[in-house]
Amino acid sequence: MSSGWDAWRGRALGLWAGLALLYLFLPIFVVALFSFNDPKGRFNLEWQGFTLDHWLHPFAVEGIGTAVRNSLAIAAVSTAVALVLGTLMALALVRHGFRGRGAIDLFVFLPLATPEVVLGAALLGLFLTMGVATGFWTIVIAHVMFNVAYVVVTIKARLEGMGTHVEEAAMDLGASEWQTLRLVTLPLIAPGVAAAGLLAFALSFDDFVITNFNAGQTSTFPLFIYGAARQGVPPQVNVLATALLLIVVVLMVVNLRVQSRHAVAAPAA
Repeated sequence: MSSGWDAWRGRALGLWAGLALLYLFLPIFVVALFSFNDPKGRFNLEWQGFTLDHWLHPFAVEGIGTAVRNSLAIAAVSTAVALVLGTLMALALVRHGFRGRGAIDLFVFLPLATPEVVLGAALLGLFLTMGVATGFWTIVIAHVMFNVAYVVVTIKARLEGMGTHVEEAAMDLGASEWQTLRLVTLPLIAPGVAAAGLLAFALSFDDFVITNFNAGQTSTFPLFIYGAARQGVPPQVNVLATALLLIVVVLMVVNLRVQSRHAVAAPAA
């Protein structure tokens, strides 16, 4: 009786998990599907025929190329800055004890808990008070602010799950603190840094609310989609969204493969 109940419960759990995944991925499937649609008018809402023209000419719509380039540049710069600052902050919070560490740890989490509309409005007020014209670099500053928090949280989790014996052994063998950081610590936390970088890049590229407050005349991909939605989202938006999703998925798979290889090689070492 018990085995029959366990088998039924296992099938029910699998069905429930499948339905949950379908619910999560159905909008993504629709976006990918309609990138091959051939709409007769401005609105890409009903399936009217299959075509590859939009994939062959993804930047045919005026302004979409500039918006994508801006989003990629902002995401790259903000991710690079956030990775450097966030990695150093995570190392300081986990590997060193100092006065005020608890308060800094708390402040790191504030951007994660604060609503984006509040952060966006506060940053806009700060820039206006300082007389800074909003545009590309104000978006970068805003994205660095919330990306640092995600980087710190991600790398802290990696550091807290990693012992200090390897670093201590390196220093016992004569390595300086800088050599230990460069040759031992950073290679060990590299998978966590890569995961934090992917997360920060995706969040920056995808952000709309904070960007909308601080963009000025600069157009990004999310802002372009918001503006285009009032007149009908062109299929090229679906094409670029699907292409970027595929790139991110490939990078995530590569990162997971690298982490698994390190995990397998660690006991052997």
